[in-house]
Amino acid sequence: MNTQTLTSPVTAWRRISQLTAALLAVATLCWHSLVLAQPHPNLVLTAADIIEMRTAIQTPSLFTDTFNKTKARIDKQLTFSMEVPVPKDAGGGYTHERHKKNAQLMYDAAIVFQLTEQNRYAHYVRDMLLKYAALYPTLPRHPMRKSSNEGKLFWQGLNEAVWLVYTIQAYDLVYNVLSAEERHTIEQGIIRPVARFLSIESPQTFNKVHNHGTWATAAVGMTGYVLSEPEFVETALLDLSKSGKGGFLRQLQALFSPQGYYNEGPYYQRYALLPFVTFAKAIQVNQPERDIFGYRDGVLLKAIDTTIQLSYNGLFFPLNDAIKNKGIDTIELVTGVAMAYGLNGDTSLLDIAQRQNTLLLTGDGLKVARDLAANKATPYRFNSIAYGDGKDGNEGALVVMRSATPKPAAVVFKATAQGLGHGHFDKLNWQFYDAGAEIVTDYGAVRFLNVEAKDGGGYLNENKTWAKQTVAHNTLVVNEQSHFAGNTKTGNQHHPELHFFATNPQGSIASASMDTAYKDTQFTRTMALITLPDSDLPLVVDILKATAKTAKQFDLPLHYHGQLIETNFKRDTALQQMQALGKANGYEHLWLTATGKPDAALAKITWLNDNGRFYTLNTANRANLQVLFTQLGANDPNNNLRNERAFILRSNGSREQRFVSVLEPHGEYNPSNEFTLDANSKLVAMNSHSLKNMEIIDLQFKDNRHFLLAYRTDPVNGSTSSQFTLNGKRYSFSGRFALLHATK
Repeated sequence: MNTQTLTSPVTAWRRISQLTAALLAVATLCWHSLVLAQPHPNLVLTAADIIEMRTAIQTPSLFTDTFNKTKARIDKQLTFSMEVPVPKDAGGGYTHERHKKNAQLMYDAAIVFQLTEQNRYAHYVRDMLLKYAALYPTLPRHPMRKSSNEGKLFWQGLNEAVWLVYTIQAYDLVYNVLSAEERHTIEQGIIRPVARFLSIESPQTFNKVHNHGTWATAAVGMTGYVLSEPEFVETALLDLSKSGKGGFLRQLQALFSPQGYYNEGPYYQRYALLPFVTFAKAIQVNQPERDIFGYRDGVLLKAIDTTIQLSYNGLFFPLNDAIKNKGIDTIELVTGVAMAYGLNGDTSLLDIAQRQNTLLLTGDGLKVARDLAANKATPYRFNSIAYGDGKDGNEGALVVMRSATPKPAAVVFKATAQGLGHGHFDKLNWQFYDAGAEIVTDYGAVRFLNVEAKDGGGYLNENKTWAKQTVAHNTLVVNEQSHFAGNTKTGNQHHPELHFFATNPQGSIASASMDTAYKDTQFTRTMALITLPDSDLPLVVDILKATAKTAKQFDLPLHYHGQLIETNFKRDTALQQMQALGKANGYEHLWLTATGKPDAALAKITWLNDNGRFYTLNTANRANLQVLFTQLGANDPNNNLRNERAFILRSNGSREQRFVSVLEPHGEYNPSNEFTLDANSKLVAMNSHSLKNMEIIDLQFKDNRHFLLAYRTDPVNGSTSSQFTLNGKRYSFSGRFALLHATK
């Protein structure tokens, strides 16, 4: 009689587990074999790219010029002795800059080797890597290390990761020239130890959703592809435990909004862009099935475009901890634009590449160069857009409003989330740009990047005591206290609410509110950028309403670039001695230079910008309005702060305050031809009216022009028709807002 042996559930489960483990092992081995099968180079530059580039440099072109300049620079470098010093300096110091330069030199020399096939360039990379392989195992943590993210070659691990991103590409490019023994020495002495240091030995950074984590995961993941280490790649993508709570994919999910806005602002969006797009390119080359550039509906390509959009006249909007001279010509965005063009062939990107005036020695760079030479560039369009903040795009927004005037203007309305540790306490802040210049300003960061004499090139103490504080921005300050009491952790838990954003041929408008910056004060701000009919000059309309449970001091600063020209009220000016305006929260850094008490219905303050235009802030006067004029620089013993100017609209002793202002560009000052036109404001009267679900701003000018800016405050769709009666006259409009001729 035949019998069957019944297998117990436990035994069956064990066999299934063993079979699963075996299949996983086979899958891993197959993946490993596929990676091994990838020819070097196999990161951003591929073997196919190299063949095309070798052919291209045989013919005179801009691409060939770029190659020749790079080769000449490396040829000169080869005549110098090679320096791989023991690290000792912070950012900006000699050893710090030397190691940064070495990574770039290795990268450039490796590309020149691939294009010339001359081994001396590869040997230069090899010899430098061997020196690093001898040095790195002897290094302790950096003597000037930063406690938050320690490094060995550099004072912080961030720089170590940047170094490896460039170095692993150089190693990939010279890999086939090296002997097995040389590769072993280099990998065991420097490549693997740095990758291990950035990951296993620095989990607090590697697993962090932050730009430091982005650089670290990119460096380790790219190293995994070159060394045929799938474990490196998987941990880079998913975090050290492969949980998906951190890692590169989580950063793509959490740091960008669906529109491609980066939580820390455009300065850090620009900085983080390079590791994002570089690692993504390596993923695409090695694992195209991941469709990394299609991830989250193509969020990386959106991020490249958004980075461009967050600029004016070539410079990024200086939100949060930003260095103000960074612009679209930075290598990070040059790389992003080239990669994006290589993927989608959007010819408007060639317009940006032309402005950048820099070509990459990559396959994508060659495509850009060829199509620029073929005159395929089309104009890039800068738009009025509200960029939702947060991973789901619902944590406030950064609103950019642009005019259609011959010299375009831009309003940046910052209704975003805090922006992590680099964020400033400036809810509902704004900036204004016009005729190529910054008019209403933001300080950015107090930092002298890579200037060792200024605290090693890091953030200075005044970054906390001034730049982050609310009074350093163009937004509401209550009782001289900063938003969220200056606490970043608290700030990261809250964000403004964007009520609406709309555009039409007359301009743009946006409104947002904040009710958690202060415990018992709520404020709403509505801003519009409009252009009057038959005018080339835009107007900025600003309405800020604040409500508190008890009487407060409300301050509304405006920081500006230019020379004060006049006010229509008397100023009591400090002629012999100035006092600091306050004792804390940024007020201690402001010299009080003058005070004034407006007496006319419309308070006017006019200044002249370097762009040759006059600007007047017209503010509806209230009985308790006072104006304080300030200059930055008090309590600054090391002269770390720029001596910039501002004035503060102050209302004291009330529970409610309504600031209604119009910023009016006008006239021209031409010192070369010695003439001045329209130096005086033309706005003669301004009134505001609150109707049911509607606000009306009544503007009257010297030339008898009379306009009404009308906007709805309730939910509305594009086809909604609105009517209102004002001064016995009936008006109607469609949509969110309209600029109407007032009926006489």
